[in-house]
Amino acid sequence: MQTLDVISVNLWQMLVSLLNLVLIFLLVKKFFYKPVKKMIKTREDAIAAEYFKAEQTKSAAEAEKEEYDQKLSGAKEEAEGIIQSAVTLAKQREKEIIDGAKDEASLVMRRAEENARLEMVKAQDSIKSEIVDVSTLLTEKILEREINAEDHKELVDSFIEEIGDGYDSKL
Repeated sequence: MQTLDVISVNLWQMLVSLLNLVLIFLLVKKFFYKPVKKMIKTREDAIAAEYFKAEQTKSAAEAEKEEYDQKLSGAKEEAEGIIQSAVTLAKQREKEIIDGAKDEASLVMRRAEENARLEMVKAQDSIKSEIVDVSTLLTEKILEREINAEDHKELVDSFIEEIGDGYDSKL
């Protein structure tokens, strides 16, 4: 029967083992479980704080990005406005230059026309003077007498009027 002793159940030994197990469980719970749980809670709080900080940083970065985008679009609009005003100013300046050139060209044309008219009057006076001289000589030859100044003037004036009427009708 000794073989049964090896298989037999000892109630006191089981009770002591169970008591040891409960005691070890209580000691582990008191000295290890609560501090470990407290340390895990502290780590969870630290991680939650890091996540919160990360979210705040992300929100701040998004706000700054949005502000940057707004400033960028504002700068683009301002650049377009500056370009538009420069184009408008250039067109206005171009119109002023063209108008000034047209005015100056018109003035040059008027001066040229006036100079041409004066030259024509000078040429007419010169031709009249030559005609008077030629007609005087011709008349003297024809009449073989000297013409007094009064007769000469009347004769020249009538001749010039006839020539002038013929010349004006050609123009």
